[in-house]
Amino acid sequence: MKRYAVTLAYNGKNYFGWQRQPNQISVQEVIENALTRLNRNQQVEVVGCGRTDTGVHAAHYVLHVDFNDIEDPQQLTYKLNKMLPDDIVIFKIEGVSPDFHARFDAKSRTYRYFSHTRKDCFNYEQSLYLNLPVDFEKMNEAAQYFLGRQDFTSLSKLHTDVKTNICEVTQAKWFQKSETEFYFEITADRFLRNMVRATVGTLLDVGTGKLSPDAILSILEAKDRGKASSSVPGHALFLWEIVY
Repeated sequence: MKRYAVTLAYNGKNYFGWQRQPNQISVQEVIENALTRLNRNQQVEVVGCGRTDTGVHAAHYVLHVDFNDIEDPQQLTYKLNKMLPDDIVIFKIEGVSPDFHARFDAKSRTYRYFSHTRKDCFNYEQSLYLNLPVDFEKMNEAAQYFLGRQDFTSLSKLHTDVKTNICEVTQAKWFQKSETEFYFEITADRFLRNMVRATVGTLLDVGTGKLSPDAILSILEAKDRGKASSSVPGHALFLWEIVY
């Protein structure tokens, strides 16, 4: 058996997140089932670079798998793409060292959350329509308070199984794509469950005047999920880049 890294992307609309779970379809399950069929029905398990929630997408995702010696990775990539549904695509399969770990070896992760300020009948499935005036300058002012190494308990889903809620955020900023299209980009060494969606929801409350930019300080210091704003929907969130 050899270890391989697989680079892929997926549209999360039809899935209950990345991670395999009972009675719900996941991206991991679909990929494992395809690899198992290619492995003469001997069970194959993969390890992903992280979880994504229900409906969340990944433009860049990495997993590792221990598999029989692959003579032609490009041919296996072709076979997998034929077997997988249209909403999952394999970009590359490459051999890696036996101790490579898709999750623990990642140095940073970047997410993007897309939004638009004019009703749009074409991109609404992967972008959040903001139907109120939003001040992006104030949101960028507020976003600076997320930078650095600090405790993000106030922006995490409760009762998770992580050992620490400390994350180091190196970028948090809104960018303008067009006159009516924007996205929020955040990069960190790790993310807590629901952290990006709660962050965006809190920033939108700043942008609509419900919170002042410096309210982020007291929200983080409280270490209380009830102090932050509601999470935004997952359909506009993309895992955008993994760096090793």
